[in-house]
Amino acid sequence: MAQTNPFRIGDWLPFWNSLILFALGWFTIVTGGYSFLLMIAVVWSVVPILDQIVSKAKSNVDPKTKENNLAPFVLITKIWPIFQFILIFGGLWVVEQRDDAFGLQMGVFFAIGMISGTVGINYSHELMHQKNKFERIMADVLLAMTLYSHFRSEHLLVHHRYVGTPRDPVTARYGEGFHRFFRRVIVQCWKSAFAAEKDMLRRKGLPWYDQSNPFWRYWMLQGVFLVLAIIIGGMSGLILFLIQALTAVFHLELVNYIEHYGLTRKYVGAGKYEPVLPHHSWNAEHRATNWMLINLQRHSDHHYKPNRRYPLLQTYGGSIAPLLPYSYPFMGLLAFVPSMWRRVMNHRVQKWRAMYYPEITDWSAYNKMANPKPQ
Repeated sequence: MAQTNPFRIGDWLPFWNSLILFALGWFTIVTGGYSFLLMIAVVWSVVPILDQIVSKAKSNVDPKTKENNLAPFVLITKIWPIFQFILIFGGLWVVEQRDDAFGLQMGVFFAIGMISGTVGINYSHELMHQKNKFERIMADVLLAMTLYSHFRSEHLLVHHRYVGTPRDPVTARYGEGFHRFFRRVIVQCWKSAFAAEKDMLRRKGLPWYDQSNPFWRYWMLQGVFLVLAIIIGGMSGLILFLIQALTAVFHLELVNYIEHYGLTRKYVGAGKYEPVLPHHSWNAEHRATNWMLINLQRHSDHHYKPNRRYPLLQTYGGSIAPLLPYSYPFMGLLAFVPSMWRRVMNHRVQKWRAMYYPEITDWSAYNKMANPKPQ
């Protein structure tokens, strides 16, 4: 049943929980030592436990809700770049003033990377899909702080268009372990993003090095943040910044791995595939994680309406879109152990195949992504 407007504070305030992570991150920075373990415990233990305690989010907001009613939801994504900048570069300055062992400093920036990955890159994902220029710029700023600016090009030009096909690096293959997936996408995503932008310029009769190529902007922003890290902390500051960035990217790609594992679109011949449908994404209705990831677990609807604001994303029944047995963080823990992941997920993929594609009897080409690439 559609929710009425205006929203109550209890509707939007839980999505501001990223400020709790900010406070926890700053506590980790100023106290040092082994306090970074607290961040790991919150993200990987407390949130999954809350998911089992709090009721599931099964209701939907009216997707026709007017934009001005969403202002409290949208504001946190717009102002988050300030908080992330403080965490990373304020954190570098504070840590460099102390005499902590470098290993403990690395732990602190691992914790900060968890925040810039689970919150920062996720918010950038929300912002890059909007038409507002300011929001897209803020998406670029957030991604540059993790040295993963090309994610915007890859996600908008490749993933949404080719998800579930051999042309999409981010669709995890059936039977592919996360660690192999991570090594593969780190290289392939950059290549596919650059190729997509280069191809767009070619169709306009322009070379790849034309100033309109967004990679120039990506490189400039990343360069600014790398230089700033060196100015603040020298080589140790640069290393800590890189640890933060790698941790953030690791968490992003872990979520990417979960979202489409084993789900492929049907090849219909002549280099064509069926349209993207709700059953081509894994979803979850766990409320605490939806608060933390601003409804990213309603992933099927995101692919249906990519520019739909996160409060308006719809959840589907299990007969329309596949549901995960656990929330994204708990599934992430399973993904660390490939044998355990396959034990939980492979039979679900097989059931999914039997439900939606009983006519396909040989899945070997789909498993290896060996079907022709879409034209």
